[in-house]
Amino acid sequence: MKLRSKILIIAGSDSSGGAGIQADIKTVTALGSYAMTAITAVTTQNTTGVKSIVSINPKEILNQINFTSKDLKPDAIKIGMLNSSTVIQYILKAINLTKVKKIVLDPVMVAKGGAKLIDNKAIVLMKSKLIKKALIITPNIPEAEILTKTKIRNKEDMVFAANILLKHGAKNVLIKGGHLKNKSVYDIFVNKNDIKFFRSRRYNTKNTHGTGCTLSSAIATFLSCGKTVKKSCELGIKYVNLSIKSNPNYGKGHGPINHLNSITVNKKFL
Repeated sequence: MKLRSKILIIAGSDSSGGAGIQADIKTVTALGSYAMTAITAVTTQNTTGVKSIVSINPKEILNQINFTSKDLKPDAIKIGMLNSSTVIQYILKAINLTKVKKIVLDPVMVAKGGAKLIDNKAIVLMKSKLIKKALIITPNIPEAEILTKTKIRNKEDMVFAANILLKHGAKNVLIKGGHLKNKSVYDIFVNKNDIKFFRSRRYNTKNTHGTGCTLSSAIATFLSCGKTVKKSCELGIKYVNLSIKSNPNYGKGHGPINHLNSITVNKKFL
């Protein structure tokens, strides 16, 4: 397989491999592109929860981004876990220097098990400056509620919250609806000219760890290969749904999804 594009991932590490930078690398690789990384934090976690978080020095995060980008210019950037306002300030400097326009921001705030991954000052800076730099922002329901200070109970509330994010400077918004208790899952894509609901089957499984990280990395990969923002969302959602459907059922808690669902292994290797 010939690699199609280069993706720079700015995110935290997940020792269990289901979310964070590990899920991002698996996603980008499975979809046929080349993954580069700038690690923002190291987390100790498994499927039952997060034990500890160690932040990386913001200057080293900046160095990772700049030194990598000078040699291997990214076609797109995916931004995940940013746990402090200082880190976000350095990220803003770095992406201004890279001059990459295809930026996907996944505003990671709370782990699947409930652990908080970002402080309040960082949330304020993300709202006021960082979302304006992204081509698309991909919050889930709890993240959208924090960013918009609204309560989301249904699809109409999702539209309302998305429009608030547009007023804050977002160019495109994809609110992920998995937290709503509907029979189907509805994700909504919104920009100033378009509204689109993506309806997906809801699978009866607890193995959904890393779905948000995976989706944003998939969107970044499809964007980097020339797909439109809306089409990238559609294809990314399909990839995640297949990954949930074929999950390996690992761990005692919220297990990982199957990032390799898109790969067919040559018979001679089996």
